[in-house]
Amino acid sequence: MNREAFIKNTGLFSLATAFNPYSFIENNMLIKNIGLGLFSIPKKLDTNFEEAISMVASMGFKEIELYGPYDFSTEKAKNNWNAITPQLGFKGSGFFGKTAEVVKKISKSHGISIPSLHTDFDTLQNNITPLLDAANLLGAKYVVLPSIPDENRQTVDDYKRTAALFNRIGENAKKQGVRFAYHNHGYGLQKKDGRMPIDIIFDETDPSLVYFEMDLYWTVAGGVDPVELFTKHKGRYKMMHVKDMKEKKTFAGDGGNATQWIALFPYMCSAGDGVIDLPNILKAAKENGVDHFFVEQDMVANPEFALKKSIDFLQSIQ
Repeated sequence: MNREAFIKNTGLFSLATAFNPYSFIENNMLIKNIGLGLFSIPKKLDTNFEEAISMVASMGFKEIELYGPYDFSTEKAKNNWNAITPQLGFKGSGFFGKTAEVVKKISKSHGISIPSLHTDFDTLQNNITPLLDAANLLGAKYVVLPSIPDENRQTVDDYKRTAALFNRIGENAKKQGVRFAYHNHGYGLQKKDGRMPIDIIFDETDPSLVYFEMDLYWTVAGGVDPVELFTKHKGRYKMMHVKDMKEKKTFAGDGGNATQWIALFPYMCSAGDGVIDLPNILKAAKENGVDHFFVEQDMVANPEFALKKSIDFLQSIQ
């Protein structure tokens, strides 16, 4: 191609790009690499992992977050999981019968990365090495505790001891080039003896060792303003589970037991279909250090429709 033709052709390409409305939207999206928490589609993953990942990619998701237990998780973690699977209606978790290498290969082939792995308290304390090895193999930057066991969160002193454990876990993870994060659930958001338990965790953990993932739905259900948490603890939240709520609901009590959580499941809905002010909350999240945003609708019915609706809405936010 001669110089004149090159200039002409590249000029036309630039002009076409400038007037491509999708290109404009993509360049101005608040969140460019939207992720999916895989607990949204456990049955599909259980049935055919690769087909499920292909579906996720076709919707436009660029990241996924796995959940345990894994083949290397402790027996206690596996037994706890097996005890609840009859009610859940599926057993699959972790790598869904595949190796970490295969999971990485499948995900990568569909243009999807894996920045985070959910795990459990016992594995983090008693078998963290293979967990960190898997994280490094997959390219995951974070291993995340999704919930604190009941016995570790009954009193203020329990939360202090848990914070000390978090520091040790975070130090072990850091030595292997991985970060440890805590994902809040519904508890810890109402004051005990004058202090909000989640503040105890923030105040008594080392910011270089312990990071956080906000579950937006449970934060709102706990009666706390997520924007206040982001600004109060700037730089500590690195991930977020993005959910919406059909109508504003809070826990009947302190959010400390499954009965209260289950009562609010029917109000979970696709992003943009509810009352949570997602545009302003997500902007505050980005301004205060959140890097990864995972859509999550726990075991959602009709995921092809519901999850696509969520990602389309999030991609519209500028």
